[in-house]
Amino acid sequence: MRVTVVGTTLFAMLCLFSTPVKGLANELSGYVAAEGRYFFYDTLFDEQEKNSGSFAFQPEYYHEWEDSSAFLFVPFGRLDSADSQRSHFDIRELNYLWPTEDWELRLGVGKVFWGVTEFVHLIDIVNQTDLVENIDGEDKLGQPMAHLSVPRDWGVWDVFLLPYFRERTFPGRKGRLRHALVVDTDHPTYESDDEEHHLDFAVRYSHTVGDWDFGIYHFVGTGREPTLLPGVDTKGRPVLIPYYEQINQTGLDLQLVAGQWLWKLESLYRTGQRNDFFASIGGIEYTFVGIAETSMDLGVIGEYAYDERRDNATTVYENDAMFGLRLAVNDAESSELLAGLIQDLDSPARALSVEASRRIGSNWKLFLQAWGFFDSPSDDLLYNVRDDDFLQIELAYYF
Repeated sequence: MRVTVVGTTLFAMLCLFSTPVKGLANELSGYVAAEGRYFFYDTLFDEQEKNSGSFAFQPEYYHEWEDSSAFLFVPFGRLDSADSQRSHFDIRELNYLWPTEDWELRLGVGKVFWGVTEFVHLIDIVNQTDLVENIDGEDKLGQPMAHLSVPRDWGVWDVFLLPYFRERTFPGRKGRLRHALVVDTDHPTYESDDEEHHLDFAVRYSHTVGDWDFGIYHFVGTGREPTLLPGVDTKGRPVLIPYYEQINQTGLDLQLVAGQWLWKLESLYRTGQRNDFFASIGGIEYTFVGIAETSMDLGVIGEYAYDERRDNATTVYENDAMFGLRLAVNDAESSELLAGLIQDLDSPARALSVEASRRIGSNWKLFLQAWGFFDSPSDDLLYNVRDDDFLQIELAYYF
């Protein structure tokens, strides 16, 4: 993250160690994990490894003072047997929180999530996606920021200054779940002459009114989603070059809680990435509580995603319906399962995902994830991963 991140981090630590108050908390937690990925079919592209194993760690150090100011440090690392791009280290969070009666300021490297829907995190834009971790887009890189939050009875204002841009991670030449052409992450290009040092800005207003929760924001800066352009690498091999445009994006998230019903909506309007466009995802979730006279709860999810760019969209969710089941066993082991089907409404392409987890004793947790990709036509973005159906098993130790 180079000079800007170092400077931001040093400033946060200076604030931390210059605070002359007695400490209240000094906590160390986190996890270490072993993961295996088994792919059911042989590789499509040269140099890819069929299966992989990896080790990951994410410790977390937290310290709080009597005035409620706090310091948080969360590093993350993974060592992968197949893909050198998936072997990586990142600072997920490293920041100092300075609260007052009227506002609070967080300085350093942080994580922020916006959104309410299950399958597509459409409006989430502050943190960059760590795509080598998982294809679901839920893993994020740490983002250098100054974050001012002003809570009031009539809502919360959040203002962000983002002084350094994080490039999206992509699988390498030996990795799977990638494009036919490797994305050359060593030579990204930018619309702004400031490149990764462009100062981005975001402001968001959120509020709860009765059973309604909503948020609306505006973002100005470097788009987190690159346009991939054909090019060649330093060895003359064809690759895809990430091109990061300057964008303006306005986003809305809305959720209604009505008994066992959840109604959800995310929408955005973006300018600056070639053609201006509108995109949205909305849906419902209904929870059956205590099914079959047991302690288990079953949620039924239905969502629909639309992108005005349609065939020119840089995402697979341009006209798709999604259906899911969420099972909470509510046992001592916190057993959970989420299964989802994503169906393209313009073609037979569809994807099936299953996630499950269960605690083992007081410190261990077992995670299972599986993806399957079916009937993708050659002009679909999922065509490149048509033979990448896989089962992933992870065993984590929490401390």
